[in-house]
Amino acid sequence: MVQIGYTMMTEQAGPRELVGHVVRAEEVGFDFSVTSDHYFPWLRSMGHSPYAWSVLGAAAQATSRIPLMTYVTCPTFRYHPAVVAQKAATTQLLAEGRFRLGLGSGENLNEHVVGGGWPAVDVRHEMFEEAVEIIRALFEGRHVNRHGTHFDVESAKLWDLPDSPPPIGIAVSGERSCELAGRLGDLVIATEPKADLLDSFDRHGGTGKPRVGQLPVSYDPDRETAVRRAHELFRWFGNGWKVNSELPHPDSFEAATQFVRPDDVAASIPCGDDPDAFVEAVRPYAEAGFTEVALVQIGGESQHAFLDWSEKTLLPALREAFGGS
Repeated sequence: MVQIGYTMMTEQAGPRELVGHVVRAEEVGFDFSVTSDHYFPWLRSMGHSPYAWSVLGAAAQATSRIPLMTYVTCPTFRYHPAVVAQKAATTQLLAEGRFRLGLGSGENLNEHVVGGGWPAVDVRHEMFEEAVEIIRALFEGRHVNRHGTHFDVESAKLWDLPDSPPPIGIAVSGERSCELAGRLGDLVIATEPKADLLDSFDRHGGTGKPRVGQLPVSYDPDRETAVRRAHELFRWFGNGWKVNSELPHPDSFEAATQFVRPDDVAASIPCGDDPDAFVEAVRPYAEAGFTEVALVQIGGESQHAFLDWSEKTLLPALREAFGGS
């Protein structure tokens, strides 16, 4: 059984629109939702990047059933981990227990803005591990004093804590991040349907924990329009995480993807209105062992049409293929 989620993609819509989209996603029957947490869009053509945590607070009040999750927040550069713990606890209270805190080691695209540089990946993993430990300690309700390698915490305490703290998801892309996720996470997050990532997660303590994937899609009754939109807005997606995490600016992504063709994008992203193509795109995640897959409809202006089609056509087809509620 695979739960099907909806993505509030902050890089392609404004804050009021994003809240409206997730309200409609709840109405049409998506099982959960996630939101990106960016300072920049990947490409200038995407055109947006509001503050995700304000959007989450509004979404928590505007919805009543659909779970919410960051996909993902970096707790090491733009945000100090003590601040991440506070806003995650507050969001969990506003959402009445429907929030999960998805964390990752970040991308240069978003984190460079505070002027702290962008260290090597092994240092970023050290920082990330320390940050997760601080967040968990604060979720336990204790006064936290810590002088670590990367972070100082001076007598911090969360005064508004939910009965159940948000489960922590950890994004993975290789062996080291899988080790951290298995040991420190309540669930694992990945953007590629790689069974070896989940196997590594299990070896390090992740057996039985949820595993959440994400898949971009481009619905449109006219397939050529869907392909063109996917190419215009999402041609960066195929770079791979080792590239995407290092590039510092939308212009860098423009340069890195200048030779990507529309056909290249259409080969990896389902485009059009054939539900079978979307089912087959989800299938590798199901076969790899993912328990949840969040769909990203490409194009801010196309969300309502996609959501209407999902209610009538896509969600029934996906549930017939993979089960779910």
